[in-house]
Order: sequence, then C-alpha cells, then structure tokens
Amino acid sequence: MENVIMMGHGSGGKMTADLIRNTFAKYFSNAVLDDYGDAAVLKSHGISLAFSTDSYVIDPVFFPGGDIGKLAVCGTVNDLAVTGAKPVFLSAAFILEEGFPIDQLEVIARSMGEVASLAGVSIVAGDTKVVKKGQCDKIFINTSGIGTIKEKYCHIATGKHIKPGDKIIVSGFLGDHEICILAAREKLQFEEPLLSDVAPLNAMIMAVLGSGTVVKFMRDITRGGLATICAEIAEGKPYGINIKEQYLPVREQVAGLCELYGFDPLYMANEGKMMAVVDRQSADKVIEVMQKTKTGAYAAIIGEITDSHPGRVVMQTQTGGNRVIDRLAGIQLPRIC
Repeated sequence: MENVIMMGHGSGGKMTADLIRNTFAKYFSNAVLDDYGDAAVLKSHGISLAFSTDSYVIDPVFFPGGDIGKLAVCGTVNDLAVTGAKPVFLSAAFILEEGFPIDQLEVIARSMGEVASLAGVSIVAGDTKVVKKGQCDKIFINTSGIGTIKEKYCHIATGKHIKPGDKIIVSGFLGDHEICILAAREKLQFEEPLLSDVAPLNAMIMAVLGSGTVVKFMRDITRGGLATICAEIAEGKPYGINIKEQYLPVREQVAGLCELYGFDPLYMANEGKMMAVVDRQSADKVIEVMQKTKTGAYAAIIGEITDSHPGRVVMQTQTGGNRVIDRLAGIQLPRIC
C-alpha cells in the first residue's frame, strides 16, 4: 500500500500515535514535547505556563448543542485546564472557503465570544485566510491558548505521581458529542433530543483542585475516547488499569446507536468530559465536588490503577468476563472535532 496520510491518522488512536512518533517527534523532539500532554507545561524565570494549540474541521459546522466556534474555544480551554492550569488567553485563526456565508461566520464568532466569556478567557490574537471554493470545507478554525499554572500542579500533565490503588473518575456520560455529530450528519431523530456535550471544564476542574483533594492526572476525553487515554497512561508503566463496564456512564440513546452501528462507547469522542486519576482517599470528595457542577453532575468512579497486569488496561464486562482494552486501531467516525 502507498505510504500516504489516511483518515485513521486523525482518529486519535494508534495510527495518530504512530504518525506523531515516527514523523513529527523524530524532528521536533525535546524535553517539553516528549511529555505528550494535551498542553505543554513551560517554565521560565520562575513562572509556569501551559500552552496548547488545536485545529477544528468538524462536519457539520452547526450541530445540536453547539457549532465549530464553541467547539474551538472549549477544546483549547479544556486542554489547558486538564494540566491544572487556569486558562487566560486564546488566539483564533480562520481558514474560510470562498462562498461561505458571512451571516454564518457571524453566528460562529458570536458563539466563540460568548463561550470565551463564560470560561473567563480573552481572545487576544487571530488570523484570517480565504481559499478558493473547494480548497477547504466551509471553515476551519485553529485556536491556541495560554494559561497560568501553579508549581504544585505541574505534575498533573505527565501523570508521574500515579500509583496502584489510585481511582479513575470520569466526569459524566461518554460518547454524547460523537453520537450527536453522527445523528446530525445522518439526520437521525431521537425521542429525547441528544445534544453535544461541548462545554468549558475549567470551572469544575478549579473547584476540584481547590477542594484539597490529591489529583494525579487529568485528560479531556476527545478523539480516541476513554479507552485510548487509559492505554496511553498504562503503556510501558509498572502498573496497569482495571475498569468496570457496569460503572461506565452511557446514555440509553448513545448505547442504542453504538449497538446499531457497531461502535464502542469506550472509543467515542466527547468535548465536555474529562477523566482523572486521583488518590483513593480523595475519590469520594472529587465525585462530590464534580457533582455539584453542571459539567460534572454525572461523574462516576469507573476503575483503579493496579499492579496485577503492568502496561495493560483490562475491563471487567457486565457478563463477568475480562476484555483487554487497547488504543483505537483505525477510525470509528471521521470529522468529529
């Protein structure tokens, strides 16, 4: 087969990881980048900052619960927040296809401004490029962000303090965003409307960090889903991960459509959910704090770190068996972020 980029390279799973390691990391490798966090943690002159960038190419541009603009702001805010940082500044760059309606662009810009205000961040720089019709799909957006981070949280992005006995928490229902996008694309209807979960998580995360709990690691659950994050955490480590299927929060509509299309909620993308690894003594308190917030109302403990199978993620199924969980090998659904 010809060695070319395929859609699976954008899945967030094994093909993405291989592309990063074999192409980009080979030439860009440095101590900061090699931590492979959602945001880089930078230290200079006694100040610690988190820096992140991401591009958004979703189809459709407008979907139940949000649009590409809201997605772009929330995505970068969340990438910063899960490092333990307080997001402060964003940039926004637009690639616009000739013929894209300006009134739709205004809706997107308004959405970005509103969610930035909600998240407490300012969009302070930007760029606009226009390409000929057919050279991009309506609108692509890149956002970059900077946040301030306290020294005591600088370990969170790397997970270097994780140890057996720590508990694994997710902040709510899995797969809402990806199934919402699929439903919008295929014009599927539900008895109860299913909205994307796209939302800024920084307020909830700051509440958790300010509660005196011990947080070892955080990551927002986007491309590749919860399974890919767990596989990345365990890979090459002297510990493994146990999760229990019965504790995974999945909406009935999501579970039903996954069964119909052959998808797995463990690999489904979200844009307003996160997972955390916390000290076992802190787990109940973290759940209590999360559940007092709108974005963490359905938070749940779904597993723990174990020393019984180093380097592997094992899920106890609802039927009582065990299933080894690995990175997403290909792609479940394109263009979800």
